[in-house]
Amino acid sequence: MKNLIIVESPSKSKTIEKYLGKDYKVLSSKGHIRDLAIRGKEGLGVDIDNGFEPTYVISKDKKDVVKKLKEEAKKADRIYLATDPDREGEAISWHLAQVLDLDLDDDNRIVFNEITKNAVLNALNQPRKIDMGLVHSQETRRILDRIIGFKLSKLLQSKIKSKSAGRVQSIALRMVCDREKEIRAFIPQEYWTIKALFLQDGVDFEANLTKIDAKKAEIKNEQQAQAIRARITAEYLLKDITKQVKKRQPRLPFITSTLQQEASTKLNFGAKKTMMIAQMLYEGVELADGMQGLITYMRTDSTRLSKEFVKACSEYIETTLGKEYKGHYRVKNDENSQDAHEAIRPTDINNTPDKVKPYLTNDQYKLYRFIYYRALASLMADAQNEATTYVFENNGLTFQASGSILKFPGFLKVYGEYDSSKDSILPLLEKSKDYKAHDLKVEQHFTEPPTRYTEARLIKALEEEGVGRPSTYASIIDTIINRSYVELKSASETSKTKYFFPTEQGELTDEKLKEYFSSVINIKYTAQMEEELDDIASDKVSGPATLREFYDRFEPLVEDAYKNMAKKAPELVGEKCPECGGELVYRQSRYGKFISCSNYPTCRYTRSIDNTPKEEPQPTGKICPECGGELLKRKSRYGTYFLGCSNYPKCKYIENIDGEKPRFVRRKKKA
Repeated sequence: MKNLIIVESPSKSKTIEKYLGKDYKVLSSKGHIRDLAIRGKEGLGVDIDNGFEPTYVISKDKKDVVKKLKEEAKKADRIYLATDPDREGEAISWHLAQVLDLDLDDDNRIVFNEITKNAVLNALNQPRKIDMGLVHSQETRRILDRIIGFKLSKLLQSKIKSKSAGRVQSIALRMVCDREKEIRAFIPQEYWTIKALFLQDGVDFEANLTKIDAKKAEIKNEQQAQAIRARITAEYLLKDITKQVKKRQPRLPFITSTLQQEASTKLNFGAKKTMMIAQMLYEGVELADGMQGLITYMRTDSTRLSKEFVKACSEYIETTLGKEYKGHYRVKNDENSQDAHEAIRPTDINNTPDKVKPYLTNDQYKLYRFIYYRALASLMADAQNEATTYVFENNGLTFQASGSILKFPGFLKVYGEYDSSKDSILPLLEKSKDYKAHDLKVEQHFTEPPTRYTEARLIKALEEEGVGRPSTYASIIDTIINRSYVELKSASETSKTKYFFPTEQGELTDEKLKEYFSSVINIKYTAQMEEELDDIASDKVSGPATLREFYDRFEPLVEDAYKNMAKKAPELVGEKCPECGGELVYRQSRYGKFISCSNYPTCRYTRSIDNTPKEEPQPTGKICPECGGELLKRKSRYGTYFLGCSNYPKCKYIENIDGEKPRFVRRKKKA
């Protein structure tokens, strides 16, 4: 063997190995091979007093992987690190270089935005050094999250029995709780609307009352509505007609956040499911002519497209649809965008959804089709509508009817089924002529409170506030659900849309974080920290300096909370202890909820909570690193949750709810 390529995903390694000859071997690290230790002061794995120096250890479940990589590395003449093209991937490559004793001055890092043969071969011709700016940024983020996670979680567990808190997850929880408070405080306001209903030349249409005596129509109660209704005469004079052709630009291609949002509303896919399927499409699917990645890297915040793809798309549009359907290339990135890689797009425009459908699961096909037509539509011509507005006058009252007719579909030719706009057709009427309405619709309404967050809306809100990054949205949502801080459920039995509702524990957690940590757990400071992490990546700011500034602000708050935050009283069962007569209370242990005597430790009576229905395994959207199956959230006999492979007992891979392999203590057999 002359060349060894190391990626982080087993399925990715299989795809790449098929592109290269016998001189290459491709192995997988199966994600991160090292993490911060859980020893030292407060178990942080970070030396606070020595420039926040981290201590890394090889993860227990990766020791065999590392052993194999070391063996193969010794045989190789050249080693390439080909982990994902983002901060996390750069950090994985750096950890691999450290463990395998690779020279950081060597050009051994290769990156590609898509897993196709050309992309991989081009990357091999352009190796570079590991980007230490990206590594330092990821390392700073990891240390920040470790300090906040460990210290806040320990505090909240001891004081109010909350499971955890985090730098970004707590902001997501804050948004959900604040929205719920707005809804509770909302006082609905009454208002009325009046519509005239017409039937002309077989076409039904409505005209809304928009002005009363040349002023904006505002009807606040039934008395006012009936007074206006009494003014309306039988004849409506068509005073004005306006017609104009309006153009609608196509939407830009998907970035991570918009893919998650749109897949939620259009395909009913959760963020985790969307990213899981996108990962499969990116890493490669076995087509008729071999393995191929079908989409570009799915963690991106840029709407940029490569010149090659734009050119190929333009040719495809002209050939299959006609020259008039060709549009022009646009790109628009948010000011916080890192613009590290392209938008999410198909790797080959000739891999049409129908062509690859036989090789995909139903869900893979739905998502690929969505990504394919979004990218294609973004380079197509504008849709053109002829918009018509009729303005009627009736005894000082102005009514308005609007409609439109699609004159040229443009991008809607391929994206129409995903477009929510509908044409409202109006009949052909003559100006200055009187028309009669066949009915009036007088309706009472009440203003609505702010809408609760759906998964899509919460992701959009986090993105707009600059909190989190594309790769973190799905895990943020997963965390606040798994911690039982929020519930994602329908607002009513008839509604299919699911919204976030804070739980009692979630609101208590947010309340205490606001009370004691408002200066660091807030949207502005968290967004500012994201910007500093970006600055560390571009070598503008020092990681240790950022950590020191944060720690000196954070640590006094922790100390104050330990002194002054009141402990949450145990929940009463409503029964007396059969042994001492004290009150029985519910308690939480590492193994789940149980019943105990309030006089503990004087009285040690305990019992389990009976008649608890067995929980069915829940899909998580995470991929098993051992066999590629899906990890399911299961409840153990001790009442705790863990993630286990769906292919059990064939595959016995498990990890805890935080994504870490559990540590098992082997008991010595009795002699």
